[in-house]
Amino acid sequence: MQGAWSTSTIRDAERLVLAATAPGALMRRASHAVALHAARLLERRTGGVSGRRVALLVGAGDNGGDALWAGAFLRKRSVGVTAVLLDPDRAHAEGLAALKRAGGRVGTPADVDFADLVIDGIVGLSARGPLRPDAAAVVSRVRAPVLAVDLPSGVDPDTGAVTGPAVTADVTVTFGGRKPVHYLAAARCGAVHLVDLGLDLPDPRFSVLSAEDVRSAWPLPGADDDKYTQGVVGVAAGSSTYPGAAVLSVGAAVLATSGLTRFAGSAADEVRRRWPEVIATGSIGDAGRVQAWVAGPGMGTGKAARDVLGDVLGAGVPVCVDADGITLLAAHPDLWDARDPGVPVLLTPHDREFARIAEPHGITLGVDRVAAAAELAAKLDVTVLLKGHATVIASAERVLVNPARSHWLATAGSGDVLSGILGALLAAGLDPVLAGGCAAFVHVRAGELAARGAPAPASAIVSALPDAIRSVVS
Repeated sequence: MQGAWSTSTIRDAERLVLAATAPGALMRRASHAVALHAARLLERRTGGVSGRRVALLVGAGDNGGDALWAGAFLRKRSVGVTAVLLDPDRAHAEGLAALKRAGGRVGTPADVDFADLVIDGIVGLSARGPLRPDAAAVVSRVRAPVLAVDLPSGVDPDTGAVTGPAVTADVTVTFGGRKPVHYLAAARCGAVHLVDLGLDLPDPRFSVLSAEDVRSAWPLPGADDDKYTQGVVGVAAGSSTYPGAAVLSVGAAVLATSGLTRFAGSAADEVRRRWPEVIATGSIGDAGRVQAWVAGPGMGTGKAARDVLGDVLGAGVPVCVDADGITLLAAHPDLWDARDPGVPVLLTPHDREFARIAEPHGITLGVDRVAAAAELAAKLDVTVLLKGHATVIASAERVLVNPARSHWLATAGSGDVLSGILGALLAAGLDPVLAGGCAAFVHVRAGELAARGAPAPASAIVSALPDAIRSVVS
């Protein structure tokens, strides 16, 4: 499991190491790593290192110093290095002197046009907001691969927000510990390489599950399991207008290794036709006992749906509330009264649904999605799975982030598939945060497998679930 630490936490830990290290030693160590990764990127993209041309985009501060020292190391491998100084009076003096001693030169923005690689050392962790106009003008000229020092300039290090011109990197080399930007704006960072500086770090701001973490948590049947011990999930979803939501959610629950799936709703006939192994009934009262419920996808927001949600919340088992269920909770806060104290509830909003349920409590989404999700989770005593390019799963005590590895899940019905997976994992006994992290991970994998490089509908994502799970757990 990986973690991400806020910039202030990293800065505090760095100060302790700097106090016990010879002046300049930490920067040279970091910049040497930048030079190594730059050489690897040149080799991979151009087939060689010697004779290639590298442009350094150098701002004020330590990131600019890292770039300058990296340029000095690259000169030792016969790389032509030109520094474009965006703030010449504040350029790192020792780094600039080292580059010049090694045979590097100070150039102009036009030198970027001829570079085989650009190293972004414009701003560091203390910067906020988009690139300034002069820096943005230079970046707009870049056509070569980009290696970012610590983070792509113009992207907020703690939130991943991009509010104007910013760098998009092919590779990012960071130091001491990963920052939130490396997961919340993964597409801007490219491949991230961590250089260990020996920092003594506390618990991270949030964690990221690896395939190994998901493998160890995913519920697989044992020798003594049967359909009941493996988890019985109930799905209350769909309507005459949206029967497909029921079919998708139920299918995902079935294929996500639920031991038994029960369905309650007006789409029972459609569910039976597609999934004959499901026990489908017309009402919650006839569904039978379950170990977790999924409620909301395509259910509608009328009185009948409201009554169903109240029954589900009062059933005394974990509940995943999605889509229309979230809208109902926002419109009728008294529905919370049906919930048994201490019974886990997992909300799965997208941005607009989040606004509906959070803004009455004075919580706005803003650019810090992690903070907003955690605040809502604490306020409502629930787990919040905030959908987005990077999915945030937050309780009051713990946060996971699942960085999207592709864009293929941006399709109608994809959220219904996720809710079915979540229901199966909750029924199997996973706590809501871990269930959310595992489900989001496998959901993305299924989207990738279904797409195979081209857009795919949600029904194809459901069909890809067995292969997605197999690729993780085998």
